[in-house]
Amino acid sequence: MLDADFSQAIAALRATFRDIRAVVDVEALEADIARLSEEAGAPDLWDDTDNAQKVTSALSHRQAELKRITEVENRLDDLDVLVELAAEMDDEDAAEEARQELTALEEVIGQLEVQTLLDGEYDSRGAVVTIRSGAGGDDATDFAEMLMRMYLRWAERHKYPVKVMDTSYAEGAGIKSATFEIDVPYAYGTLSVEAGTHRLARISPFGSADKRQTSFAAVEVIPIMEEAKEIDIPEGDIRVDVFRSSGPGGQSVNTTDSAVRITHIPTGLVVSMQNEKSQIQNRAAAMRVLQTRLLLLKREEEAAKKKELAGVITASWGDQMRSYFLYGQQLVKDLRTGYEVGNPATVFDGDLDGLIAAGIKWRKRKDDD
Repeated sequence: MLDADFSQAIAALRATFRDIRAVVDVEALEADIARLSEEAGAPDLWDDTDNAQKVTSALSHRQAELKRITEVENRLDDLDVLVELAAEMDDEDAAEEARQELTALEEVIGQLEVQTLLDGEYDSRGAVVTIRSGAGGDDATDFAEMLMRMYLRWAERHKYPVKVMDTSYAEGAGIKSATFEIDVPYAYGTLSVEAGTHRLARISPFGSADKRQTSFAAVEVIPIMEEAKEIDIPEGDIRVDVFRSSGPGGQSVNTTDSAVRITHIPTGLVVSMQNEKSQIQNRAAAMRVLQTRLLLLKREEEAAKKKELAGVITASWGDQMRSYFLYGQQLVKDLRTGYEVGNPATVFDGDLDGLIAAGIKWRKRKDDD
């Protein structure tokens, strides 16, 4: 038989979902989609490539947002039917199926509820994530690779497409740095709370005598911004170096100089790309990321804002935002929110939603104070 409070649980979910629907403003979203669909159907759309990409990207993002809302609404309706069927037939199998769907919907609606807190200027954008190893030698480069896998697994769990743009492998274990793009709505707002210094404490697999090692890695998150293309970068302000793409251990995986490193001389910003097939594609990808970073710098009026958006991170003692303990207590602890997970293996396998949700709520409270 169904639990007595089953209907109350569904009613509570529907109430939460109504609030979410109101915040998202579904009617305005549908109007945006109609307007953008009309623009996207114009016969001369691709006469202006930049504008066409902007329109189609905006349309895709809004359609994806509406789809998430619609799917939840349909699942709630289906759950009502399933509960009614289970009650009429006194079918315990159907009742168990309904309980499982209720649990799944509670998780999905909880995630949507957290998303309603993402009201920052760039929160609705896709994200470019860069991970850099910090202090700690081989343990740090290994940790950086662990973090990269963690975020890729998180994206995979949510069925988000990921484009790896650059990977710089260490001579020993792991990676020196990696950059990847997750171009889905609210990826930036969601992952921006992951920006900062991450600390790993464990018994080093690279040392001797079972010595405990502490290592660091930095995570930078910036939004994908189409208007960044409007930033003009004089050729004299950049230095472009080309080199061969490399694989683990420094082994060459490309016989041509297709990888590109662009240095913006006035600011010292450096962007590398090597995962596209040609030097031209890598240069275009690197320029897009550089333009985004420069646009952020242009818009930021204070150093504190710059750190928040672009991540001025030292990846060393004193400024870590999260610690991962892989010895003794086995714990992941966010030092800002106090949120803890007692099973680091699940976190490194991409189970980040609890940590991310706590971070978003913490940031919202901090902004409101």
